[in-house]
Amino acid sequence: MSEQAPGRRAGRVMLVLAWGAGLLLATHFFGNWEDSQRNPNQTPQSVHGNGFVEVSLASSRQGHYLVNGEIDGQEVTFLLDTGATAVAVPEALARKLGLKRGAPITLSTANGRSTGHRTRLATLRLGDIELRDVAALIAPGMDGDEVLLGMSALQQLEFSQKGGTLVLRQSTLQ
Repeated sequence: MSEQAPGRRAGRVMLVLAWGAGLLLATHFFGNWEDSQRNPNQTPQSVHGNGFVEVSLASSRQGHYLVNGEIDGQEVTFLLDTGATAVAVPEALARKLGLKRGAPITLSTANGRSTGHRTRLATLRLGDIELRDVAALIAPGMDGDEVLLGMSALQQLEFSQKGGTLVLRQSTLQ
């Protein structure tokens, strides 16, 4: 049985470490790339004009509009849903955000009926667009941690869609 020279053993260890670092970097890179494909609006850019602020959103590969934003100063991901009457926050996320449960309400969803609770969002931010005192629902049974951005918020904005881009506009004139 022959022993390896110390330099040769160190070389093999370095090779294994280099491969491990390469795999770690590739995993990190492709994980970030996949996230950007699912939500291309992770840092929404705002445009300020005379009397308005706009945020343009690119659609995901599935045609959905996801955007990172904030509820009461805490980061969340919104999924725009013009078919939702109100902003809907999954129950587990609502607890994490510290939202107060208000009056119970019967919710009719694609999964049937359930009992949710009314709540109010002190602030809701999308880029530089800020909405105050927004009606919302705490929705049990909603999977994930995406907040449905429904009409209780969207009705306060102008929005238009063209060619895979959705433009949200808030008037800054009082």
